[in-house]
Amino acid sequence: MVTAADPGETRTSVWLSPGHGAPARRRSEVPSGLDRDRITGATVRLLDAEGLARFSMRRLAAGLGVTAMSLYWYVDTKHDLLELALDRALGELPLPRTASAASATPAVPADRPVRARASAPADPAAEGWPGRLRSLACGYRRLLAEHPWVAALTAAYPNIGPHARAFDSALQRLLDATGLAGACRTGAHLAVSQFLHGCGGAARRAPDGDFALALDVLIAGIEAKAAARTGT
Repeated sequence: MVTAADPGETRTSVWLSPGHGAPARRRSEVPSGLDRDRITGATVRLLDAEGLARFSMRRLAAGLGVTAMSLYWYVDTKHDLLELALDRALGELPLPRTASAASATPAVPADRPVRARASAPADPAAEGWPGRLRSLACGYRRLLAEHPWVAALTAAYPNIGPHARAFDSALQRLLDATGLAGACRTGAHLAVSQFLHGCGGAARRAPDGDFALALDVLIAGIEAKAAARTGT
């Protein structure tokens, strides 16, 4: 899988690199005092503080007190690092789980989130899928408000890191709970995905009430389709 991160540039996702580790040609020679986890956390903090447009490897290195070339012992390109930062930020999103999924504890990726992911409700099944979908959407909106650069990177890079896959799995479980199938299920997935990603441009501007109303309309539409399918 490739993505055009810059005009005229085609690259392979960092998540498709074997082991997602430091570049193999340098792995045995990496300098002490740094690691990929620390660099990724610093990248998230710099992006939060200065924004995507001002991000550079030189600024990042200065904040870590190292040379810019030192960072390339751990990543091949700036784009690899931005992909890692994107998935790190997505790891902060609380993911609602179904009752069956709540009993299974997912493996914690080596690339830990900057802040611990909030725990799921004690009885997630009691909310029903509308409540869990509302919780997921509101959490994603907060994430985009806290990290405005996430929306741009989500559009620029393939979302195939461990936290992105966990997010998609949670959404798929929610859609399973609606009872929709076939074209209706596909349409519901597209509508929810577009709604969530569309929050990126308005996360800091749209009033909470407007967002909540739009989310209610979306959920009501899915409920209506589900009710029509079951004849209730």
